[in-house]
Amino acid sequence: MKKVVIHTLLCLVLVSLSFAAVHNPFSLNYIESVKEESLLVMAEQDPLWQEISSKAPDYEMKPIDARIDRVWKAVPGYNGLKVDVESSYDKMKKLGLFDENELVFEEVSPKIHLEDLEPQPIYRGNEEKPMVSFLINVAWGNEYIPDILKTLNKHSIKATFFLDGSWVKSNPQMAMMIQEEGHEIGSHAYSHPDMQTLTEKRIDEELSKTNDVIEATLNVSPKWFAPPSGSFNQLVVDRAAFYQMQTILWSVDTIDWRKPDPMQMSQKVVSKVHNGATILMHPTESTAKGMESMISGIKEQGFQIGTVSDLMDEKRLQGVTSTQN
Repeated sequence: MKKVVIHTLLCLVLVSLSFAAVHNPFSLNYIESVKEESLLVMAEQDPLWQEISSKAPDYEMKPIDARIDRVWKAVPGYNGLKVDVESSYDKMKKLGLFDENELVFEEVSPKIHLEDLEPQPIYRGNEEKPMVSFLINVAWGNEYIPDILKTLNKHSIKATFFLDGSWVKSNPQMAMMIQEEGHEIGSHAYSHPDMQTLTEKRIDEELSKTNDVIEATLNVSPKWFAPPSGSFNQLVVDRAAFYQMQTILWSVDTIDWRKPDPMQMSQKVVSKVHNGATILMHPTESTAKGMESMISGIKEQGFQIGTVSDLMDEKRLQGVTSTQN
């Protein structure tokens, strides 16, 4: 009885407002908003809407804030999920019953983001994100780059290439080829120095010269910096931040510079991958020959492969669940 009364009153209101619109066309926008609100009120009385609302918390996931970890240092955040009750209702009302497969979700952003943290090195992505990233440091190995690019292109994978500034200056066409394939470009300093032994002035020279030559050659400003040989200290991290770059290290190492057997190297890497893994490699013969197997093994475990920017992004990966944590 109560529902009938509510529906009758709402209908009377809508009829009255529609009649008034004939004499006052400027009120059409207002009427449309009232209609929407009225329909929403009616929907909220539907047992299906109420069922969706009551079950929604069971399907929601809280966002994860970016943080400074004792071991992993700066760790990016990861969006949460909450049920969009109205959109879910619109999909389910055609069926007339609750179906969890028809739930519509919206992402919820963390309160603390990576850029809110003080400058710290980054070793990995968020532990809940089933994605890994290839970090390809380039200061030599030109002869293997075309094969690596061919394999990445075959699997529609984008990596982040950290380019040595002096290498870009000597090999502008190859640097442009990497960029034209759609890969992300990062900085690997200018002359492959031991960064932690440098004065602030020398650190700035290495970073600024590299950025200048990359910008002049590729028209991009690197936002990620990979210190050569992983050598850094807090001053290096701070100066990279001054140049609007975050310092990237790795959580899985191919050790491809030791010329390992390509298949053994691939199997070792695949056995170590995890949510948020950053995989260090170089343009070597081992990587060129082992990359195909490595990609296949990583994908078989349910991981996506993306750039460093993709990995650090808080956006959730839809429909992807890894077999590891």
